[in-house]
Amino acid sequence: MKTLKFHPKLMESILDGSKTITWRLFDDKDLRSGDHLEFISSETNEKFVQAEIVEVEEKQANRLTDDDLHAYGYRDRDHFFEINRKYYGDGVMENTLVKIIEFKIRET
Repeated sequence: MKTLKFHPKLMESILDGSKTITWRLFDDKDLRSGDHLEFISSETNEKFVQAEIVEVEEKQANRLTDDDLHAYGYRDRDHFFEINRKYYGDGVMENTLVKIIEFKIRET
């Protein structure tokens, strides 16, 4: 089963259903609609819930709209690059593909 890691500060909002979208760059897992996932704490490496991908949309970073950026908590495009270069390194460029992943929690 494919996994996605999340910072512990995001776990509560995932579990209470208020967070249903995540973004990933440089997807090496070939994430697709219908995939079943285990969500893992990035600090403890422990599974905290299972989910299913509802929809996946891909956009180049330079094609993200202000609405896209604000909905995910970025002030603007510069802020997007600043934050994502911390996670992914200097390889985050204008043409980098961003996977916008909508998910739902799976009942176990």
